[in-house]
Amino acid sequence: MSMSSFVAIGLVNPKSPTNVGGIMRAVGCYSADAVFYTGKRYELASTNGSAQYNTDTKRASSSIPLSKVESLLDAIEPDVKVVCVDLVEGAIPLPEFEHPEKAIYIFGPEDGTISQQVVNGADAVVYVPTVGCMNLAASVNVLLYDRLAKSSSIASDELIRSSRDTNNRVRVKR
Repeated sequence: MSMSSFVAIGLVNPKSPTNVGGIMRAVGCYSADAVFYTGKRYELASTNGSAQYNTDTKRASSSIPLSKVESLLDAIEPDVKVVCVDLVEGAIPLPEFEHPEKAIYIFGPEDGTISQQVVNGADAVVYVPTVGCMNLAASVNVLLYDRLAKSSSIASDELIRSSRDTNNRVRVKR
């Protein structure tokens, strides 16, 4: 891979089009490169309406690929680090984690977890320290925000102007 940075989200057999839509919005907001998913539940559930598109209001799915794959690990290049994100004993708390330049962040299903085999093959396993488990899309948002917050990215008023809704023109009075 020639890119110096690569960020993908891997979803293990997601069941909710609403969560996948929320994840697509998150990857758009945080400039991730791709979303991969396994299993059949998402496709089956997404044929029953447009819930995904109700939550992906920025239409990130039109510019960021959402791809079904047989194996999340086979979907990436060899130089991409595998980071499992789940409530797994022995995992690293997210505030202490140093993100790799190239990573696929693998999340378990809404009603399950990542297989032991995938966890065993991961370069790192992290968890978001919460009381109880978070919604899948919320977990992806927190992870991607943490990656951004720890990066050398420079925030600015220009970023605010390009990111906010068109009806927001509020400024801090100086």
